[in-house]
Amino acid sequence: MEKRVLVILADGFEEVEALAPIDVLRRSGASVTVAALQYKSGTSCVRGAHDVLVGCDALLADVCTDRFDAIVLPGGMPGAKNLHESQTVTKVILDTFKRGDLVCAICASPAFVLAPTGVLEGKRATCYPGCEAVAPNAVFGKERTVRDGNVITGAGPGTALEFGLLISEALFGKDVSDKIHSDMICK
Repeated sequence: MEKRVLVILADGFEEVEALAPIDVLRRSGASVTVAALQYKSGTSCVRGAHDVLVGCDALLADVCTDRFDAIVLPGGMPGAKNLHESQTVTKVILDTFKRGDLVCAICASPAFVLAPTGVLEGKRATCYPGCEAVAPNAVFGKERTVRDGNVITGAGPGTALEFGLLISEALFGKDVSDKIHSDMICK
């Protein structure tokens, strides 16, 4: 059965935190839709935190009611703040979480985007060091990546491949994730 993943990009997202999981998940066999919170004027692209333009498959507004097996929220600044300010993103997070599908966030997004929705209550999570201060009601550990039920979090850009592999494992099983890990020479 095909697994569908939605990666949401907002202006100022951390490029490696978006592209590494997209790559890993597509190698795993997922159908990945990259959705822009909004396009850069005149393009179907979103500008990353380090001035990299990334083309998107759709606007979030056009796919926000579709069912996905996982959503992925890259961090970066001001990307995480832009995701946080979107009511559509909040609705997608809550709908996905309530269905029991995967809600995945990395870097600043666990603290800035997930914590305010309440999905981290009672969950173990991780985030970029220092971001914990914006989410005093959440409990963050120092792990590189964490899966607790249907929530997967990553600490930052250097954990982006591990984060993608953990999502792959949750969707496709350890054998698929291990094969991608080996094929990409991650050790």
